[in-house]
Amino acid sequence: MKNIVYTNPSDAVNFDIKRYIKSLNRYAKITEKDAREALDDFNHYDTLHVSCLVEVGTRLIAKKAGDEAAEEYFNQHAQYFDEGKFERLRRITGYLVGTLDRWNDAKKAEEHARVKHSVNSAVDDATRLVMLETQAMAHNVAYTR
Repeated sequence: MKNIVYTNPSDAVNFDIKRYIKSLNRYAKITEKDAREALDDFNHYDTLHVSCLVEVGTRLIAKKAGDEAAEEYFNQHAQYFDEGKFERLRRITGYLVGTLDRWNDAKKAEEHARVKHSVNSAVDDATRLVMLETQAMAHNVAYTR
């Protein structure tokens, strides 16, 4: 990990682990060894968004000083998490999407025709079988029991 991005990728700055540890030590006693171990997963990245460092720091502080100190640290750095821009992602027919509004008619039809599964289905097996047969007939697809 060499660079940290705060807002724009073109504004990346060099990562300084000593400075990072100093900022964490305002909330809990974090050793350099602890910080390096926690950051091991990111070693293969050349550039990292500051929010990743905040999440790692929050976990370290929670482990060493408790949730209250971790929450205070996170709140001090919450500006790096742009909560308003995240949207729900769904996996539909092999794609991760938030909404279907940019899909063409064929892809929308494919999504509409798919079988939707539920973990806590209230439909019994006989009703489910009738639904599958009906759906198969609607799409002119053979369905056998």
